[in-house]
Amino acid sequence: MQDLFAFLESQSDYVVNLQRRLTAIPAVGPKNGGPGEEAKAEFTREHLRGLGLTDIRDFPAPDPSVPCGFRPNIAALIPGRDTARTFWVISHLDIVPPGDLALWNSDPYELVQNDDLLIGRGVEDNQQGLVSSLLLARYLLEKKTVPPMNYGLLFVSDEETGSVFGLDYVLREHPEVFGKNDLFLIPDFGQPDSGMVEVAEKSMFWLQVTVNGRQCHASTPEKGVNTLVAAADLILRVRGLYREFADADPLFDPPVSTFEPTKKEANVGNINTLPGRDVFYVDMRVLPHYSLDTVLGRIQDLGREVEREHGVSIAYATVQREQAAPPTPPDA
Repeated sequence: MQDLFAFLESQSDYVVNLQRRLTAIPAVGPKNGGPGEEAKAEFTREHLRGLGLTDIRDFPAPDPSVPCGFRPNIAALIPGRDTARTFWVISHLDIVPPGDLALWNSDPYELVQNDDLLIGRGVEDNQQGLVSSLLLARYLLEKKTVPPMNYGLLFVSDEETGSVFGLDYVLREHPEVFGKNDLFLIPDFGQPDSGMVEVAEKSMFWLQVTVNGRQCHASTPEKGVNTLVAAADLILRVRGLYREFADADPLFDPPVSTFEPTKKEANVGNINTLPGRDVFYVDMRVLPHYSLDTVLGRIQDLGREVEREHGVSIAYATVQREQAAPPTPPDA
């Protein structure tokens, strides 16, 4: 292990240069207004070949919403002494958009290095995972070290918007890739001293809420039904879920479930029109022992109260939903 640690300590330039190249590729998915991940995937393939890997497989998920027509998923393998088992490190290629550029102090797609701190869109989520998996592959190949079992690297698309074209696609369409005795590490979380391993995740629920009323001129509000007012009322009621689902678990940070209204779509284009349709979204991260069906049911109850009080109709659509598995015992 000391040889491995010494090697890792010597790889700062490699890590920074690789992060710089990756950060320059805006691998934003189509749901977030981007071109997809193929440019970053092609760079990753070339890098794998440059390291000396030969067992590289592609699992493209068809998607007509991106220019190339598919979302890339790549698996690479270094044989181990036990070829019947594989230790997989899974990272994702896609990133989220940079948001308001005025809030950045630099170009989000140009890496900035401040001592040991790297700044740029994607450097943490999830290029630190991608780079760390390549770093171990580089060590094994340069040192001609045969691992105790196969070492597998999996690079997937679409993690930021549901994984339908990423890990879910690989599991659904290519289950033969994985063995029942394989081991998996997803380096999506960490601390500077590498002293923590994540053994649990909250359930995740992204909900779209559409409030329908009646548009009219703002000077005659009695002729319409103002959906912005109704939406605002429901948004404030949703925040009351913090009190209803108030359990805390110190295994998580924060230790409680979160219910946060986030995105709001534009309604009317001018100030003097009362809106007749409003759409907003709620991001919820819920402790695993709570059922997401129960959470949705409570939101719908709150929505019915708003419908009665404001004369609107409300529709709900799931954007992304994952009921979490039970936590792995920390002492496992």
